[in-house]
Amino acid sequence: MAKKLTILDIAKLAGVGKSTVSRVLTNDPKVKPSTREKVQQVIQDAGFVPSKSAQAMRGGSAKVVGVILSRLDSPSENKAVSGILDVIYAAGYDAVIMESQFCPVKTNEHLQVLRKRNVDGVIVFGFTDFDVKAVAEWQHKAVVIAVETDVVSSVGYDNTGVIQLAMDKLLAQDLRHISFVGVDPSDKTTGAMRLKAYQTCCEQADIKAVYGCGELSHDSGYQLTDKVLKKKTQAIVCASDSLALGVAKRLQELGRNDVIVSGVGASDLLSFIFPNTFSIDPGYFDAGKTSAELLIKQLAGQDSITHLTQTACLT
Repeated sequence: MAKKLTILDIAKLAGVGKSTVSRVLTNDPKVKPSTREKVQQVIQDAGFVPSKSAQAMRGGSAKVVGVILSRLDSPSENKAVSGILDVIYAAGYDAVIMESQFCPVKTNEHLQVLRKRNVDGVIVFGFTDFDVKAVAEWQHKAVVIAVETDVVSSVGYDNTGVIQLAMDKLLAQDLRHISFVGVDPSDKTTGAMRLKAYQTCCEQADIKAVYGCGELSHDSGYQLTDKVLKKKTQAIVCASDSLALGVAKRLQELGRNDVIVSGVGASDLLSFIFPNTFSIDPGYFDAGKTSAELLIKQLAGQDSITHLTQTACLT
């Protein structure tokens, strides 16, 4: 097996010092054009690929983006990450993926680690009570998903629109007994905003609001079904596909196949297992793609802070 060349090997072949090779690799403008060309030719001929971690330690671009998710097992966030990776890989970047577990302290620790590793930028999935100031320190090198903030660029979801779409579809079928299963309103986005959207729709349609809120999980949806299910219930709108899965499972057990269930997330699994269901697509994949595109543009010198809301649609 051929020996893997080091920076020192490249320096000897080019007849320059090791520090000169490092400056060429980090695009230092102080390197003479003739010297740069000579070193780059040796690098090309040798097929030398510099370690990204080594570049970071030398103070140059690591070509790495840090991504901090709330939960690694979140289907919605994984869809967004797929969109992120498509963009950053195409731009020549790698990713370091970390999990905050909805903990502000852990998020800040991750941000500190990523800064020490000299990553080029970060994309953070926001949540209620996360530390906006810690992200603000990254300025144009950061984008937040799911939570709007004035300090860095952000890509949010239309939490009102996703419920409005579901309710409009059901009301168009002349259904009047529609319940709601959601997330604890202490969660300002998926919780409070989606519950408020349901209540507003009920008020505008002059129908009674029947709802229950709990955790963002299929088990919580399963448990809450008995709370919101009445004899006349025709449909149950859920704040997420995870909740909808639990609701549909409980309805199946109770033999209530007459009740339509809607979710949010556009999961193929929901409609595959339970036919009498549909889901709203909040645009998780596109939100991830958009956030990565924003970050790449900012890293290229476009420093303006941008705030976007992803459009939802029926699947």
